[in-house]
Amino acid sequence: MSLALQPPRRRRVMSLTPMIDVVFLLLVFFMLAARFDQTAVLPVALGGGASDYSGPPRLIDVTPGGVRLNGVATEDADLVAAVLLLVETSNDLVILRARDGADVQRLVDVMGLLRETGLSRLTLVE
Repeated sequence: MSLALQPPRRRRVMSLTPMIDVVFLLLVFFMLAARFDQTAVLPVALGGGASDYSGPPRLIDVTPGGVRLNGVATEDADLVAAVLLLVETSNDLVILRARDGADVQRLVDVMGLLRETGLSRLTLVE
């Protein structure tokens, strides 16, 4: 048996096409899953600031189903008008408190509603 009579074997070249396909699929997936927008920022003071509080009380309890201004149930649409009656300037302190399992999104929605009217000092208490 002579090995010299056998034809030389050609080396098999690996195809990179399947790997490139996988890389492009991953690229498309991460591009579609990523968020490219900027998130909104709501500046909030946490707890402090009671020393410079003046005027009538402005405590808003945020619940999953509504809001209470100083303990009185108020509709979201009427909240802004009721708070504006209690403040002298838009820089007056307004205190927010989450109650009865209100989620963060509900709290942010109420804060956004108040910010749209120009109220700039919102404080979050526990």
